[in-house]
Amino acid sequence: MKYIKGVGDYWTKRLKRLEIKELKDLLYYFPRDYNDWSQTKKIRELKTGENVTVQGKVVNINEIKPRSGLKIIKVAISDGTGILHGVWFNQGYIKKTFRKDVTFLFSGEVKYSYGNFEINNPHFEEVDFQDNLHTGRIVPVYPTTKGISQKKLRRIVKNGLDKYLGDVEEFLPEDIINKHKFLDLNYALPMIHFPESKELLKEARRRFAYEELFVLQLILALKKSEAQSDKLGIKHSKENGLVDKFLDLLPFDLTKAQARVWQEIKGDMESNRNMNRLLQGDVGAGKTVIATLALLKTVQSGFQGALMAPTEILAEQHYLGLKDDLEPLGLEIGLLVGSLKAKEKKELLEAIEAGEIDIVIGTHALIQEGINFSNLGLAIIDEQHRFGVKQRATLQEKGDNPDVLVMTATPIPRTLALTVYGDLDVSVIDELPPGRKPVITEWRTQQVRDRIYSFLREEIEKGRQAYVVCPLVEESEKLDIESATELSIKLQNEYFPDLKIALLHGKMKPTEKEEVMEDFRIGDIDILVSTTVIEVGVNVPNASVMIIEDAQRFGLAQLHQLRGRVGRGQYQSYCILISDPSTDEGVERMKIMTKSTDGFVIAEEDLHLRGPGEFFGTRQHGMPDLKVADILRDHKLLELAREDAFALIKDDPRLEKRENKLLKGILTENFNYDFELLDIS
Repeated sequence: MKYIKGVGDYWTKRLKRLEIKELKDLLYYFPRDYNDWSQTKKIRELKTGENVTVQGKVVNINEIKPRSGLKIIKVAISDGTGILHGVWFNQGYIKKTFRKDVTFLFSGEVKYSYGNFEINNPHFEEVDFQDNLHTGRIVPVYPTTKGISQKKLRRIVKNGLDKYLGDVEEFLPEDIINKHKFLDLNYALPMIHFPESKELLKEARRRFAYEELFVLQLILALKKSEAQSDKLGIKHSKENGLVDKFLDLLPFDLTKAQARVWQEIKGDMESNRNMNRLLQGDVGAGKTVIATLALLKTVQSGFQGALMAPTEILAEQHYLGLKDDLEPLGLEIGLLVGSLKAKEKKELLEAIEAGEIDIVIGTHALIQEGINFSNLGLAIIDEQHRFGVKQRATLQEKGDNPDVLVMTATPIPRTLALTVYGDLDVSVIDELPPGRKPVITEWRTQQVRDRIYSFLREEIEKGRQAYVVCPLVEESEKLDIESATELSIKLQNEYFPDLKIALLHGKMKPTEKEEVMEDFRIGDIDILVSTTVIEVGVNVPNASVMIIEDAQRFGLAQLHQLRGRVGRGQYQSYCILISDPSTDEGVERMKIMTKSTDGFVIAEEDLHLRGPGEFFGTRQHGMPDLKVADILRDHKLLELAREDAFALIKDDPRLEKRENKLLKGILTENFNYDFELLDIS
């Protein structure tokens, strides 16, 4: 770096603050925005509402204090045809930036005010007539930090390109470049930093967005190839005795979607190819039945099954359900959670290791050291978005390459599924069981709380039950408990003194939680006041009302999950969102929830509102960052990149062909991606 003109030891240290340590970091340090200074307009031609760029000399710098607490800075520039004012509010430091008779560019939306043309908070740049890098063109704006100006960074990038661009080798395969008519790397790099036109900037961006998505999809394709090719998976028996017995005991037939998905999973399990499948289905679509069939198949074939859930309450729900359904078939079911007493845990672990337990249900306790299966044949992970890729792999390592089924009731938009879970085959249960009535969802403000509670009483008098959910107000579980506790007391004392009200929260002992849930299940509790511990897995068909307090505090996916706790029986059900949102996004979330009960539609809207980075909360382990590509805007490029990447790995599984050597080098070295879970040597 220090050998680039204008850098040296001093600037090398400063650039490290921006994670620019090597030449490749500099050349791939792309602008976050651009100012188009290439087309300027005369002041006499300006019209209100236009977005324009104007060049002129500073003729006046004025500071006005119309009232206490308000300071207005006005800088007037002239181009000989008129005067334009740049206006800033409470930004006194701006004055020091300007000097009379110095030429500046102002850019922004023009308005006409009190006889003058003005731009509020304009983008501005001093014109350097000796250096055309910063004006008179489309100018890059980089992410920067204190002590490194835009001008300095632009000049360093330009010097780096001028000296070393010829040394940069193209690594995208030539046939891909030709197929999609991409700019060559040696032309695309200068065009994304210092574009000669908007069209060339668009083409450079397209090339680098594809490049990022292509690298990401190559990683996924390599993972999938390794999982399927290097090791033979377990070949499960085609014998279906246990499966058929269970289906005969079910009081309903599988839906067409369930039957289709079961055939896909059954086919995976009966082949010697390792199963790595994502099972998606909206709330109430019947994923648990499919998981049960898969567990029975692995037991029928002489193996053990494991099901990992994100919370103890959900693990307990699965355990109780499977115990009721499967013990009549002669199966031994175990529950492994962190709260087990030492003696119980020791006995259970010994039984698992001896092969005496057929199916183990648990939380992340399943993947801790000291948990040894006799013969694990199938690992199922419920609510996968709560776990990372590492945890999935750790559970898989508890057996000799067992089949893996990942389930989620949080519908994942296709674009995200192709990036985060792109190494998995995807099955979707896209229909609800017959007779299910859509949950009627209403948004109400705090002011009509009395009417809401009157409606709640009417439903309970019909014999129904209700949930009232409080948000996690702070990160502190203690505060969470207090808010739910306070509400339960208020409901009992002020509104429903004659009804049975119970409280459920995450800090209760497992036995206490189970006792409350059992009482609610059998109808001994009318209203269950809860935190979000009931978000997933709770199934009480008689519950017909879900009231969500301060609903604006929840994301769309979480609201949809909570709504899914009702509408599980034959009765018309209702979800009432009590919310006084203070932001436009909060209002939009409430509107979306009242308009749609389709989890996939809601997931797409959630993705648009929050963006991919927020959708999962944390970035998935082993996945590269996307700096140029936007998986919403670039979904077509994503499809192309995936098709190309998977075709390339099919043709050259280890990237050993001469034309792919550079690409392999990029994956293993230049990008510094984490390949801990991937052997591509």
